[in-house]
Amino acid sequence: MGWRAAAIALAAGVLHTGSFAPANAWYLQIIALALLFATIERATPRAAAVGGALFGFAWLASGLWWLHISMHQFGGIPWLLAALAVALLAAFLSGYYALALGLVARWIAPGRWRLLALAPAWLLAELARATWFSGFPWIASGYAHTLGPLAGWAPWVGVYGISALGALAACGLVLLKRGATAWAAPALLLPLAGALLPQDFTTSTGHLAVSLVQPSIPQDQKFDPARFAANLETLARLVESARGQVVITPESVVPLPLAELDRATLERLSRPDRPALLGTFLGNADEGFVNSALALGGDYSYGKRHLLPFGEFIPPGLGWFVRAMKIPLDDQARGDHQRAWAVAGQRLRPLICYEDLFGEDIVQSAVGPDAATVFVNVSNLAWFGTVMVQDQHLQFSQMRALEFQRPVVRSTNTGATAVVDHHGAVTTRLPALVRGVLEAEVDGRTGTTPYARWLALLGLWPLWAIALLTLIGLRKAAP
Repeated sequence: MGWRAAAIALAAGVLHTGSFAPANAWYLQIIALALLFATIERATPRAAAVGGALFGFAWLASGLWWLHISMHQFGGIPWLLAALAVALLAAFLSGYYALALGLVARWIAPGRWRLLALAPAWLLAELARATWFSGFPWIASGYAHTLGPLAGWAPWVGVYGISALGALAACGLVLLKRGATAWAAPALLLPLAGALLPQDFTTSTGHLAVSLVQPSIPQDQKFDPARFAANLETLARLVESARGQVVITPESVVPLPLAELDRATLERLSRPDRPALLGTFLGNADEGFVNSALALGGDYSYGKRHLLPFGEFIPPGLGWFVRAMKIPLDDQARGDHQRAWAVAGQRLRPLICYEDLFGEDIVQSAVGPDAATVFVNVSNLAWFGTVMVQDQHLQFSQMRALEFQRPVVRSTNTGATAVVDHHGAVTTRLPALVRGVLEAEVDGRTGTTPYARWLALLGLWPLWAIALLTLIGLRKAAP
């Protein structure tokens, strides 16, 4: 790959990052991919793989740079080493795109057939990143489309289906530039047709007044034993001031095993007239501690099931790196159920931190007679600052709302504490780093979207199959 094509791939990768929150410029996602596809349409297999790697590296390094904050500022790792760790992660993840695009260039000769094959290849790379090695689909390309015409596809094909449609639209732009209008039209019109699809698959189950607590405790004070008493006093006062039917507190707002919480504080938090969901740790040292959401005064608790590598479980052979960051409770146990919490006439399904990236993990909570009517995300993003990461995570909640047509309420330590309606719109939000309680009303929903129905039955396998069969068909059709 020449230097000019390499520069375009790198610039397009950075442009791709600009399509996500907070910019929310969905059209940049398609333009960025079109630039990449145009550079590798006639490239050698090696050049196509390099182009995919450069694009992926620029995209993921510029979109995940905030991981550096957790490692350097809070983990004590030297700045250069932390930056290198982020770069290595971006390079590893970009390998999915390098492999997929390089193989397409090897299997299909240059031309229109190869260009069209880049869309299913892109889907395969996105699916692999989302599922292999526990999965890390942060800012998968479909998330750029919580706004715009492709958002209409969410309740039909989900975020990865939208990723494929975005890639198809990018192929359409390249074909249009090449003057192949007859080929470009369907490639562009099919993705844009999402705006015309039926969207109403759920009905209201009534309103729920929620109080979403945002204590805004700095991360360097959150796990400091000398600050526990003051932080718990802040939490208790916020809970006491809440006016909603249900109070939601952030992930690990009680940053120690519940058994170690003093009874007086627990009694202040457990108001008999107002159910509360408390972020804490359950379990013990022998069986492991579980990052949990506990219903105070009830018999419900939910434990996080999809754990974050390095932060919540230690991958084999990498204990030295995790220990260097001094992360509290760094090797946790997993929760064991997906049941919703029946309260105040609704069914609330907790999602702890980045669990809401995995719609395929939570879909069973969106189908059947006991399906959740409201999703509840509790998070602590104070590890990563406020720039980009909070808006990106909020965008993932918006996509889950679109896919399953359920409202999502979010209670976080430092942001983004917000309410997302069942059409994916953010209806209210607390500013970052503001201590307070967001009082809001949400409309619970019941019903099943087409995406939820087939995902619950078959998982992501239909998308894998469609991508592979399309590639096989295009290879046979190519001269």
